[in-house]
Amino acid sequence: MAVYEFKGLNAAGKTITGLKEADSPKTLRTLLKKDGVFLTDVVGQSEGKSNRAPMKGAAGAKSASETLNSEVNLKRFTRGGINTDDVAIMTRQLATLLGAGVALVEALNALVDQVDKERLKIVLSDIKQRVNEGSALADAMTNHEKVFGKLYINMVRAGEHSGALDAVLVRLAEFTEGQARLKQRVIGTMIYPLVMLVFGGGIMVLLLTVVVPKVTKIFADMKVALPWTTRLLIGSSNFMQDWWFVVIPAVVGSVMFFVRWTRSEKGKPVWDRMLLKMPVVGGLVRMLAVARFTRTLATLLKSGVPLLTAMDIVRNVVTNQVLADVVDKARDSIREGESIAAPLKRSGEFPPLVYHMVAIGERSGQLEDMLVNVADSYESQVNVRIGALTSLLEPIMIVLMAGGVGFVAFSILMPILQMNSAIR
Repeated sequence: MAVYEFKGLNAAGKTITGLKEADSPKTLRTLLKKDGVFLTDVVGQSEGKSNRAPMKGAAGAKSASETLNSEVNLKRFTRGGINTDDVAIMTRQLATLLGAGVALVEALNALVDQVDKERLKIVLSDIKQRVNEGSALADAMTNHEKVFGKLYINMVRAGEHSGALDAVLVRLAEFTEGQARLKQRVIGTMIYPLVMLVFGGGIMVLLLTVVVPKVTKIFADMKVALPWTTRLLIGSSNFMQDWWFVVIPAVVGSVMFFVRWTRSEKGKPVWDRMLLKMPVVGGLVRMLAVARFTRTLATLLKSGVPLLTAMDIVRNVVTNQVLADVVDKARDSIREGESIAAPLKRSGEFPPLVYHMVAIGERSGQLEDMLVNVADSYESQVNVRIGALTSLLEPIMIVLMAGGVGFVAFSILMPILQMNSAIR
């Protein structure tokens, strides 16, 4: 049964909008008519995609798929997608409702009324409908794996099997919020130098193509030897003026090719290995991967997910291909009866603290707690390093930009000062 967003007129002639489940637009019109609503416009929904089918008067409604309209619905476009914060808030609300003894279908119904984003409202309506028809919550969420993710769905399934769904949802909310905060901090640190780099590059291009040619015209007719810095500046300016239509596409194309290569099957392992070996960035990348690996594995195990299943999920969470391969080998070793710590140690890619803490946790039966301690430790180190990098990047970028502008000014002023000295 599809979920439709509709527009209609009530008995008072006022325009209303809403969501309603129906087999077809025709059935939707019949259901709304019983509620005293005259349907004027309907949007058919299928896994977050919509087809707009205008309804004219009381005429029969066509199937949404037959009346695909190319008109852009600006209201729907500006609603935005479902992000991690939306899922975390929804998860915490669902956990609170279930913890208070509210039945699952009733809790889902309350969430449908509570959430603001229409896309999430549609997803929750579909889940509620499937649960109402007898599906388990995890099975109902499987149709929306792009929204919730494999990790989320498996944890919900484990919570349902163990009878502690509300507690698992609380862990999920905390885990999702923590990962979102860490991700935002890393992205925020990377945005600053990129913005400064683009801004500084734009200034240099502007100077070389507009300002420098006008200023250096005074040197053209003078029979004086120019300093090498001035000759370099004039040459760079002439090159940019003559070949800008080649340079700019070449730079953009090189960046696009590099990004595609780092995501390709052959390029990603090479790039990921290079990242781990970089002086400053490598340590940060490794810490982030280790923190994510240990936090995710601990959350899954605490929620009752079997170890091998948890390792399968964690392997997809670790984005660095080199470390993901280590997780693959560890999973195979566990399947053969070996411990987790041994393959991590043999790889040489995980820090000693990780496999020592894991080994202690396996021997003492407190693996989940040890993994949480490791995750806390590395997340703290990541926050400290990101703070230090942010503090260093600002003055470095300012010095680089000042150096570029200073070179241009120096190259222009030096010949003028030499000519003034010669005249005297």
